[in-house]
Amino acid sequence: ETILKQGAKATHIVYLHDGKVKFNYENDGGKNLILTITNAPSILGGANLFYEGINIFSICAIEDCEVCLIEVETIKNIILNNSALTLKLVEMVALSFRASVMNFITKAHKQVNGRVADVLIYLSNNIYHKKSFRLDLSRKELSEFAGCSQENLINTISHFNKEKIIKVDGKNIEILDFDKLEKISRLG
Repeated sequence: ETILKQGAKATHIVYLHDGKVKFNYENDGGKNLILTITNAPSILGGANLFYEGINIFSICAIEDCEVCLIEVETIKNIILNNSALTLKLVEMVALSFRASVMNFITKAHKQVNGRVADVLIYLSNNIYHKKSFRLDLSRKELSEFAGCSQENLINTISHFNKEKIIKVDGKNIEILDFDKLEKISRLG
C-alpha cells in the first residue's frame, strides 16, 4: 500500500511506528527504482517537505505497518518552537537520506554481483538484523533495489547459492559466508 505518493502534494510526514517500507522513485520512462528500505521506528517523507511542496518519491509498505500521519503545518510549528525536537527530526531524516544516497552511489560504481551483495548485506545488517531472514520483497522489487534486471538478479542469487555464499529456499535467505559476500561488495 502506498503511504505517500510521488508527485502528490506533500501534506504530511509519516512516523513509522511498526513495519517496513520502501522508498520508490519512478522515472519519466515509467521505470521504478527502490531508493532504500527502512523499518520502524522512523520519520518518513521529511525530504519531501522542502521540495516545492511535492513528494519527490513514494513511500510504500512492504508488510503490515502502523503509521501516524503528521500534518506539514504542525511539523513546521514544532520546528519553529522546539529546537531539540527539530535536531532529532533532522537526524532521522538525514539517516534515511544517507541510506538512499549510498545505495545510489553503489549502483553507479559496481557490477551486478557487487550490487546484489550490497543489497543482501544492507538487508541483513539494517532491516532484519540477522544473517537468516525471510524476504518481504518480490524478486522484481529486489532487482529494483539492486538496480539491475530481474534476470540478472536471479542469476546472481543463483550463483551465490551454488557457491555456498548464501542459502536460498523460496523467500528465505541465509548468509552462509558473510566475509565472502563483503569481499564481493568491496570488489564490486
